[in-house]
Amino acid sequence: MQTSPLPPGPAEGFDLGGSDESLARLREYFARFGDIYRVFAPARGVYNYVINHPDDIKRVLLSNHRNYTKGEGIDRVKILLGNGIMTSEGDFWRRQRRMMQPSFHRRVIDQFRDLIHEVNEKFAERWAAKAARAEVVNLTDDVSELTLEIVLRSIFGTDLARLERQFGANPFEVVAKEQNRDLKFAFRFRSLTKLVAELIERRRREPEEHFDFLSMLMAARDRDSGDAMSDKELIDEILTLIVAGHETTAAALTWTWYLISQHPAAAAQLQSEADATAGDTLALDAAESLTFTHQVVQEALRLYPPGWLITRRTLEADELGGFPIASRTDVFISPYLLHRHPAYWNDPEDFKPERFAAADAEERHRFSYIPFAVGPRHCIGENIAMFEMLVHVQHMSRRFRLARASAEPIELEAQINLRPRSNLMMTVEAR
Repeated sequence: MQTSPLPPGPAEGFDLGGSDESLARLREYFARFGDIYRVFAPARGVYNYVINHPDDIKRVLLSNHRNYTKGEGIDRVKILLGNGIMTSEGDFWRRQRRMMQPSFHRRVIDQFRDLIHEVNEKFAERWAAKAARAEVVNLTDDVSELTLEIVLRSIFGTDLARLERQFGANPFEVVAKEQNRDLKFAFRFRSLTKLVAELIERRRREPEEHFDFLSMLMAARDRDSGDAMSDKELIDEILTLIVAGHETTAAALTWTWYLISQHPAAAAQLQSEADATAGDTLALDAAESLTFTHQVVQEALRLYPPGWLITRRTLEADELGGFPIASRTDVFISPYLLHRHPAYWNDPEDFKPERFAAADAEERHRFSYIPFAVGPRHCIGENIAMFEMLVHVQHMSRRFRLARASAEPIELEAQINLRPRSNLMMTVEAR
């Protein structure tokens, strides 16, 4: 069978990227053109390709991943995060990933259980006080603050409290307080590099025992050369962990609570499972064994994956979906659309946590669900993010009933991450 020279696509041009209109266009194009198509990008004068078939996604992200680098939009992220593992490429990326991977082993992540419990308990007390006063909770802001505190304490340990005393406030709170990810935010955020550099220098000058990601990354050594990371490399990786570790988890929890609030039967089942959990502080294995809670979080990540758009760029020519693709071509993958692909999901628009029960999961195409991406560049923090989300939903379901304070429809904001356009306001009732 002869290979068709060009995939279909719209006659009009459009610059795909992180924007609400891009998501709307991708939905429209998927309905019209299916699993592979190309769109002319007027700004760069080139065609971008969009793939929606799990087999092609597997090729780009896993089986032929060495032929692909990060694609369109990565320059904006580099301004914010420098050359950390989210943006770096090639041998340097492989070296950094190898050095960081042991810090994210399950045995290590499990040791953050007390920290995760403490932060959730702090916010549970805040919610209890609001419930007593019949005040609404700004859930979006609270889960943003909660996840940022967990991320910062896991990175800086006891140094975070010392910095808060020194500055009279958390110097990193800009990450949660400032919503726009523009050049102004990038400048303010990158100004924190000096603070991180001072922390690194202080730890070298006054060595003491720390259990946190900063100490683990400072101790990491390249397995070939025995070299440690330079200060610049350390700083870029730390800033990457702060942003990547906070924003996606906060968005995912906001969507999770929105969905729970729309499905009372699911909320009741979550409460029942939480009530049956022995002990207060959950270990990683115990959190993952919360079967229904796990399914709810997975389904929330299916319907509203925070990382809703992935881009890659070909190094050499390739073939996807039976079509040739030239070198230096940007390829777009949308987990949002993949997760709603009717060929791989029954009733794809519906909230059905039970679809993640073992039997259903075994029958599904492995690459039809990629909330943390897949392949060598899948999210390094997947285990700790899931741990945080499971513990949070269990902890709060055990203590509260949550309901939306408004019946207004939720609008999507599809920028770097997928999140609700306006804050999710909830009433909280103590159980």
